Amino acid sequence: MKTFILSFALTSVLFAAKAQNKNPAIPDSVKLKVDSNTAYYQKTVNVDSNIKVSMIYLRTLQFMSAKNFTQNYGYEEEGKMIFTTTQDLNANAVFNGDNDDPNPYTVQFAITIDMKNGRYRYTISNIIFYLASLNGNRRMTLYELYDKETGNEPRRIQRNAKTIVDSFEKYLVRLTGELYTEIEHKAVIYDTKF
Repeated sequence: MKTFILSFALTSVLFAAKAQNKNPAIPDSVKLKVDSNTAYYQKTVNVDSNIKVSMIYLRTLQFMSAKNFTQNYGYEEEGKMIFTTTQDLNANAVFNGDNDDPNPYTVQFAITIDMKNGRYRYTISNIIFYLASLNGNRRMTLYELYDKETGNEPRRIQRNAKTIVDSFEKYLVRLTGELYTEIEHKAVIYDTKF
């Protein structure tokens, strides 16, 4: 009986590990990187090895255009694209407009896509937040918010900085996940069975 249970547990672990490795590239999180006085996000994503640079370039361009990103640089032969955008976001996870107070902010950032056959790397940098205050908008970089969140600030300031950074990271997870789906063409819209 012990052998049966042990073999069942081992088989379950191996099956779970194989299922987890089936598609390890899907972006499910973004990781903040901090170098001296700079904070940014960067990740290399593997896609189907049959997807060439030209297809990654075209699909990325289509996706970013649909999301109202401005292309500042793009050279397919070099395998590089740079986009910028300004987005109005809300730090409240749920806002129904009645009882909740909105916590709006504006964020401006650049996203660089470096492409090779079967993979791409995105770098999200130059991130500047514009936070509403009584005297107008306060301009803060991602590094300054990170410093407030992890520094010796009062808990209220740490909590507010963490709320803004977490909200922005949720937006980035959704954005990078949709980009991956567009490059892979795994969305329902591309399903061949209809």
